[in-house]
Amino acid sequence: MIYNLLRVIFYPFLFLFLLFKSQKRKFIFNRLFQNLSILKRNEKYIWLHCSSVGEVNLSDALIKKIKKNFNDYILITVFTETGYEIALNKYSKDDRISILRFPLDDFFVLKMIFKRINVSKVILIETEIWPNLITLASKVAKVYIVNGRISMKSFPKYKKIIFLLKSIFSKIDGFFMQSEEDKNRIIQLGANSNKVFVTGNLKFDISFEEFSKKEMLNLKYLIKADSKKIFVAGSTREGEDSILIDISKELKNTLFILVPRHLERIPDIEILLDNSNLKYTKLSNLENHSNSDNFEVLIVDKMGVLRKFYAIADIVFVGGTLVNIGGHSLLEPLFYGKTPIFGPYLQNVKDISKDILTLRIGHKINNKDEFLNAINLLETNPVSENKIKEFFKSNQNAAEKTIKFMEEE
Repeated sequence: MIYNLLRVIFYPFLFLFLLFKSQKRKFIFNRLFQNLSILKRNEKYIWLHCSSVGEVNLSDALIKKIKKNFNDYILITVFTETGYEIALNKYSKDDRISILRFPLDDFFVLKMIFKRINVSKVILIETEIWPNLITLASKVAKVYIVNGRISMKSFPKYKKIIFLLKSIFSKIDGFFMQSEEDKNRIIQLGANSNKVFVTGNLKFDISFEEFSKKEMLNLKYLIKADSKKIFVAGSTREGEDSILIDISKELKNTLFILVPRHLERIPDIEILLDNSNLKYTKLSNLENHSNSDNFEVLIVDKMGVLRKFYAIADIVFVGGTLVNIGGHSLLEPLFYGKTPIFGPYLQNVKDISKDILTLRIGHKINNKDEFLNAINLLETNPVSENKIKEFFKSNQNAAEKTIKFMEEE
């Protein structure tokens, strides 16, 4: 197989490179040299593979259904370190679930895993196309792509390697796609149309945390919101912060809360705020009882708390939409009854954003004036929470539909 030949040729250069890159060396070695003894030898497993945090989170409902409908043990592999840590936090105490870092599609490590356990099904969340995993799995198990998505941005790139994809796709037993567009695109890329189904988006099946009134009041007290309105910008990306800072200056009696997608960008955000002459502090300072008074902006320098901030917000912006990233979860603020404001770059959430705009439970904006107008509409013409609840109810059960197809195989 040319793919593996290229990998063998590449490996010596990779290891030379890693001699000078300790962080990357740790990343690679943690994936190629793992303790496989956590897997119960010769037992039957369903293998579920996720890329990162988002895929781990949206798989919750599917994992619950697998546990209920099948007796197999479950192996979860995750590509990113943050995703792996989240999976450990969620499932490490579950005797039926084992968690490994994904071994980078290494033929020999994958072979060892398949030799150790009896895999009955391999489930690839979204569009995780790993040739060795799919090839080895297809010899002993059913292989499925679940919550499949082919974005408009990635479609042309995939078309360039269609001759490779057709061979890989022929080894997959079922493609459970998010939408009709995703279905049509993957068929154009070589998937057998008889094996492609639309089951909806697992994101609607996510179990979001519920926060008590006391928890929300405690958070408001911690951040010294007092009588101010709360403007939360969640999962912001590079290029968005300066726009949002400019908008926050136009809002009276409002506390602006910036929640960057990647914490390593915080020093750059601090420079922007210094240049804007805005007083700011960080969440860690408040939690450590550091002296932080009269701040206009709060930077959230902690992972895993965005949803709680959405729950207390009056105004919500969802990041990755004012720059060409494609958007982050629009469902999170909606779950907490908040009407999301978002920009024009929506390729990652295309179908959900269309539904949101059709039902008028969100605002798409292109510039500062439209943003400020959307904020005004939130006050003068708020969206009914019942309308939002109905939106969730009508789109749920993607996990149930997926499991039903698998049972019929």
